[in-house]
Amino acid sequence: MATPREHIEEIRKDFSIGEEKHRLTKGFHQAVKYLSAELYAKDVHFLMELLQNAEDNDYPEGVDPSLEFVITSRDITATGAPATLIVFNNEKGFSPDNIEAICNVGLSTKKGNRKRGYIGEKGIGFKSVFLITAQPYIFSNGYQIRFSEEPCVHCNVGYIVPEWVDANPTLSDIKQMYGSGSALPNTTLILPLKADKVEAVKQQLSSMHPEILLFLSKIKRLSVREDNEDPRHNSVSAIAISSDTNSDTRKDMDAESYTVLLSAKENGCKFDEECGYYMWKQKFPVKPECRVDGRNDVDEWVITLAFPIGERLRRGTNTSPGVYAFLPTEMVTNFPFIIQADFLLASSRETILLDSKWNKGILDYVPTAFVNAFISLVTSEVDAPVSSLTRMFKFLPVQSSSYEGLNVVRESIKAKIVEESIVPSEPHEERKVFYKPREVGRLMPAFWNILHKAKKLGVSLVNLSSHGKPVLAYALDDVEYNEILNFLGVEAVNNEWYATCICGTSNLITGVLEDVYLELLLFISEFWGSKFSSTSIKNIPLIKYVGYRNKSLCSISAIQKGESKVCLSSDSCHVSWLIDWNMEFASVSNVLFMPEITQEALRLCSRKETLKKWLSDQVKVGSVSIYDYAVNLFDKSLCERKVAIAFAHFLHQSLSKRYILSREAVNLCALMPLVDKYGNITITRKGVLVPANGSKWAGLTDSNLWRREGYVELNEDYLDSGHFAGSFTQQKELLGFLKDHAKASDIPNVCAPRDGISSLSAPLNKQKVFLLLDWIRQLMHKASIPQKFLMCVKEGSWLKVTLNGSPGFRPPSQSFLLKSSSGNLLQNSSVFVDIPLIDQSHYDGKINDYKEELKKIGVRFEFGEACEYMGKHLMSLAAASSLTRGNVFSILRFIRFLREKLLPPADFISSIKDGQWLKTSLGFRSPVGSVLSDDEWKVASQISDIPFIDEAFYGKEEICQFKTELELLGVAVSFSKCYQLIIDNLKSHSCLTSWTPEVLLLMLKCMCLSSSSEKLVSALKGSNCLKTKTGYKRPEECLLFDKDWGCILQVFSGFPLIDHDFYGDRIFSFRNELKKTGVVVDFEDAAKVFARYFKQHASSTSISKENVASILLCYRTLNVTPFKFPADLTSCICEMKWLRTRLGDHRSPKQCILSGPEWDSISSICLLPFIDDSENHYGKNIHEFKNELKSLGVVVEFKDGVKFVESCLYLPQDPTCISRENALALLECIQILLQEKAYSLPEAFRGKLSQAWLKTHAGYRSPNQCLLFDSETHLKQTDGPFIDEEFYGSKITTYRKELAAIGVIVDVKKGCALIARHLDLQDEFSTFVRVYSYLSESEWVPLTDGEAPRRIWVPKENKNGEWVSADECVMHDKDGLFGSQLTVLEKHYDQKLFGFFSSAFGIRCRPSVDDYLNLWKVWESSESELLLDQCCMFWLYVSKHWNLKTEKSLADAVVKVPVYSGSGKILLCNKEYVFIADDLQLQCLFEQSSQSIFVWYPQPSLASLPRTKLLEMYKKIGVRTISESVQKEEVSLANDAELQIIPRERLFGKALLRLILGFLAGPPIEMEVEKRRKAVQALVDVAVLETPEPITVRYDLPLSSGEVLNVRGTRKIRWDRKNSKCFIQMDKSGRQKKTVEFATYFAEAISECVLWEFIELIPALSELIRLAFVLEFNEEDVDFLMKSKNLQIFVEDVEFLNSACPSN
Repeated sequence: MATPREHIEEIRKDFSIGEEKHRLTKGFHQAVKYLSAELYAKDVHFLMELLQNAEDNDYPEGVDPSLEFVITSRDITATGAPATLIVFNNEKGFSPDNIEAICNVGLSTKKGNRKRGYIGEKGIGFKSVFLITAQPYIFSNGYQIRFSEEPCVHCNVGYIVPEWVDANPTLSDIKQMYGSGSALPNTTLILPLKADKVEAVKQQLSSMHPEILLFLSKIKRLSVREDNEDPRHNSVSAIAISSDTNSDTRKDMDAESYTVLLSAKENGCKFDEECGYYMWKQKFPVKPECRVDGRNDVDEWVITLAFPIGERLRRGTNTSPGVYAFLPTEMVTNFPFIIQADFLLASSRETILLDSKWNKGILDYVPTAFVNAFISLVTSEVDAPVSSLTRMFKFLPVQSSSYEGLNVVRESIKAKIVEESIVPSEPHEERKVFYKPREVGRLMPAFWNILHKAKKLGVSLVNLSSHGKPVLAYALDDVEYNEILNFLGVEAVNNEWYATCICGTSNLITGVLEDVYLELLLFISEFWGSKFSSTSIKNIPLIKYVGYRNKSLCSISAIQKGESKVCLSSDSCHVSWLIDWNMEFASVSNVLFMPEITQEALRLCSRKETLKKWLSDQVKVGSVSIYDYAVNLFDKSLCERKVAIAFAHFLHQSLSKRYILSREAVNLCALMPLVDKYGNITITRKGVLVPANGSKWAGLTDSNLWRREGYVELNEDYLDSGHFAGSFTQQKELLGFLKDHAKASDIPNVCAPRDGISSLSAPLNKQKVFLLLDWIRQLMHKASIPQKFLMCVKEGSWLKVTLNGSPGFRPPSQSFLLKSSSGNLLQNSSVFVDIPLIDQSHYDGKINDYKEELKKIGVRFEFGEACEYMGKHLMSLAAASSLTRGNVFSILRFIRFLREKLLPPADFISSIKDGQWLKTSLGFRSPVGSVLSDDEWKVASQISDIPFIDEAFYGKEEICQFKTELELLGVAVSFSKCYQLIIDNLKSHSCLTSWTPEVLLLMLKCMCLSSSSEKLVSALKGSNCLKTKTGYKRPEECLLFDKDWGCILQVFSGFPLIDHDFYGDRIFSFRNELKKTGVVVDFEDAAKVFARYFKQHASSTSISKENVASILLCYRTLNVTPFKFPADLTSCICEMKWLRTRLGDHRSPKQCILSGPEWDSISSICLLPFIDDSENHYGKNIHEFKNELKSLGVVVEFKDGVKFVESCLYLPQDPTCISRENALALLECIQILLQEKAYSLPEAFRGKLSQAWLKTHAGYRSPNQCLLFDSETHLKQTDGPFIDEEFYGSKITTYRKELAAIGVIVDVKKGCALIARHLDLQDEFSTFVRVYSYLSESEWVPLTDGEAPRRIWVPKENKNGEWVSADECVMHDKDGLFGSQLTVLEKHYDQKLFGFFSSAFGIRCRPSVDDYLNLWKVWESSESELLLDQCCMFWLYVSKHWNLKTEKSLADAVVKVPVYSGSGKILLCNKEYVFIADDLQLQCLFEQSSQSIFVWYPQPSLASLPRTKLLEMYKKIGVRTISESVQKEEVSLANDAELQIIPRERLFGKALLRLILGFLAGPPIEMEVEKRRKAVQALVDVAVLETPEPITVRYDLPLSSGEVLNVRGTRKIRWDRKNSKCFIQMDKSGRQKKTVEFATYFAEAISECVLWEFIELIPALSELIRLAFVLEFNEEDVDFLMKSKNLQIFVEDVEFLNSACPSN
């Protein structure tokens, strides 16, 4: 054997070193270079490859496989490297084969050895080190070599040419780096680092993940350290990682579980970091459809899942890999567990290949492995508390992954796990029970809190899961697990569950403390509206209350329905008081109070306001004060005397304890039922009287005068003492309370009765007079006194007076209390009446203390009142008979006397001035309104009937002497200031006939000076009293001329102006008075009259050109004065149609245009309303009023009049009549219109513009069929309907916005549809190519089917071309099969257009499945032979596009399938007549006896069209297999056949029976003991017969045509199950032929006999028996065979086997 150095020299010779260089060596070097450089996305993945190689290495026994990385700044290779990485591995070392492999590419010694545990496979792993080093060194088992990335100077190849190393470094250098005290490991790699890779390598070493050892079966130790001469320069984070696997394993279902403990210690850390991982390893069979090259020797997938127990070890980054292929990938899954399997990796090792069918097959099993592992984790420990299981649920993949392929795994896990009973419930009867997630329910946290508090207080929760839906275990029902529970689909219990639980959990309400009870109520209140209001919670006895002497419960619904009324005290201090008194009123009260302890707990509750609000709003538990409680009692009938008395005591005691306010006591007393003197209960009353016993009212009156008015006289019980609800009331104490608060009254505090008091009709003694006056005083202070009572007091003759010294009794209303001097004066001067004065001496002078009261009852005190008394006496005489002349003069002299004595006569005058006692020309009148006549009244008498004093009766001279006294009485003694008197006495309308100027002016002056002139206004309005230029008119018909604005009244003739020449200039001073009568005096009113006249003339089109000129001149004149035309008049002038236009009609100003030269271009295509300025009408002078017309709305500027173009546009039918100027003028108008904000063209205008009037290169078109050309495109102007710029000039391009507004497409890209449709007018292929190219560049796609027809122009040889439907085109025909069926566009168009053809017209890239099916139908109908290539290409396409839809389409469409013709070509035959040759023996028999009946498949088989795939497709479309179609019949042996019996044991030995028993007992049959014994007993009982004759079998094959093909074959063995016989054929020597042929027939026959009920399992058993037969049923071999297939026999089978096959 060669030495290591000699071996290296031989390898170098293989690279032609020393010989002529091979021409491929340079290319070989480049291939290796590219492979090593491009293999990894990151430089540092070489570490993974080195670790993988170390795992695949072999290790000596007794050592812990380890791998050590040391990085140093020492240049031990003398290469000038800034740093060197050294890798130590204690493996067995490199073998010569390993050296050979590393000096090549893809020749790894580990290839094809997956079963042996090798995890490497790329064959390039070591080459990856060239990413970080230019010269890697290997020292192992005597080999000292290095490689270089530079091509060898001898062979021009780099990377894989080895070079022997003698020094730099030496072994001693390496040992020094490793540590001189330890033996050097067998293999050392030395990697001098490239300068730009040092930091990347250090960073990767520093972030070496501790979990890297998790799935490695060999390596147990891994370390990283840095070794520099100066340790301060160390930058790599050193770490030592180790793993330990426990020996406690469990096996079931081909699965194994164990735990791994990883520990890692980094430099600077005092302690090791550790993490345990629960590991689940399970085997699954490899699916046949998932097999791939390179894994053909693998029959089982081993999937390992790692579940971290605690915090995962992390280093470097915060993320941890989630997928391992023995070593970590960089896939972060977001799953809380790690997946390990033999995944196929991308070359970079960064990710697994998610689209690989191998990996998909593995991932399909991951959910099953996870579910099995999870069930084991959760349910394995029977005695473990539920709280210990919660961490297991954190292994569920709640978060979705960024990898879609892994999300499929996640969803599958979710689908499987939710069907498993893995969720613990709250213990039921102390048992731990698991349910499916959907079967348990969550509770709200608040309710859990209540339950746990209740449990601590002794409430049993053992049956918590028995209230309908089982309850999720409390340990899991936490917000921490919300995402997990949502993932599992665990939902909350329904709302009704809570009702069932509260009702079914004993003592949950009554057995807990009050704070827990309130917490329960708070919980219910919080979710009342959203959850509980519609549940039966409202029917549960839930609300506590104090009943009669005990505590009880009632339901919410009872309270809501009013069946019970539960209340709280609004004041916590009153709780016991209310409860005690409620007991007192138990017979009448319907109120129930919550217990005092409950209310106290509620007071102390932090959320009392929330709870109170719910109790009030929803439960209808009232919060009552003592006041409310008392009011509530009123709602009940307090019909018992004792209860009513008790209620008064209740109020009195509540007030005395200050539980209610005084005003509240007053309010309650007003409503309180009272017991009257007769013992009756009264509720309604007007007032309350104290009992008569001891009262004052009984002394002034004979009886209760207030009874009819609703007053209650209290019962004498209210005077007694009382004892109620623990409180005592003293005698008469209650009456004092009632006086203060129930208004129990007595005189003088009682109100007056409505009726009179009979005792006042007679004199009263002094004491009763003063009691009555005190009563009056109180009544005056409190309220109004009833009139009847007051009149009784006023008119009763009970007051003592004197009449001229004589005593007597008079009513107060006829009595006076005057000063003595005033009384004497009046009595001495008056001859009319005696005055009754109150006798002050009788009342001891005290009567003066009651002046206000006396005044109230009618007593008078003032001098004036005495005078008034005298006056009224006089008037009473005048009423009886007229006053004489002497009486009148006496009155006048008395007035003069008072004036002379300087006494006020006003009261006397006031009492007589309105009396009808003064004689006048109109009879007796009052002085007020009467007149003392003189000459000034002459004109006034013409219009008024004035009451002049009768001078003949009184004498003119005599009466005139009393002018002052008459004037004081109200007589008018002069004309001045008597205008109102004229008005008041105005004659009737019919009597006013003379309308002289003096009469009218006097009436106007009266109006001016009087404050009330309505009567005059009415008289004037009803008469033709005003003279005008057109005669006498009513005022409302007249106008008063005004020089400032009168021009407006001169436009038209016929205005009724007042004749100021007749009245003179004074008439103008009465403008306001005339206005009151209706005369128009103001400009605004005059303007309205003018407007009315204007409308009349305008409506009749009678406004002449002179009127028009006058109107405009007046408008101009007034426009510079304050009297501008009012808005209404201006509006009228602007809106009425009074201006004549050239169109011959009259229009309003705003509908007219004042023409000008700027309108010439547009006027020829518009019918515009220009004002008629011809000489026959307004003439050119109308233009002088341009400003006035503009103000009135006439359009005088072109820009303002373009709005008329919208409605007046009139395009000629012949578009050639529209000149360039016309079109540009129209666009100019549109431009002006568009400048208006938010303007859009009206639909009618658009309709007019929609006709074809724009000139294009394709003729005249409507705007929406035109395009504006863009010179930047590659199109020509003739390629589409582009606007003719030669005709319109370049100015047309300045109207882009306007053209766009009328529908022209100005962005050519948006006009692709027009350009596409324009292709119908083209016939040049170059044009089509140019347009299609443009449409493609514009990415145009038809929005609708009608936008452009789905067809393509295709050139033809004999003509320019033709249109072809898009459905008849394809872009490519790779197979060249569709030349006569479809149009292939790649023959005519550049491939650059194919994307456009596809998107725009739906052109298919290549023929579809339907096209291929149609092609096949054509071939079927042609009945001609197919070429081999045609058939191959057809079925190759079908196989690539095979799916369920293709399968169905093919099965329905294909009638014929291919078969060989024998001439090298292929025929198509009906699929009913041909078969799939799935049995080679039958195929051979039928091919020898008949024409070809077997389907064609390519021979040799094509890699792209495997025979198995093609035959499977045939089967799917209805082609039958020969094996299922043939009918087998075993031909009986000849009757004279020689038969020889042989011992059964020669064929059916113990080993065979043992194998069959094990097969029947194992999965999937798992046959019961008796049944499998019976099956095997058939073999034990069989008779074995040998025959020299062939054992013949006939095979019949019926065809659909009715024909039957039959052939015969021979077999070596036949089983006659019915007769329990087995026939075998002897060979010529008379002995059995122990060949594979016989073994096969033997195995089939035995299997068919045993498994006649399990036909599908016959091949599996047959294969086992055939293998055992070949092994001559050696017991050891059979035993191994059974173990390899996981088969065994049981004790009961052993006993049967021993009895069936005795050892002897």
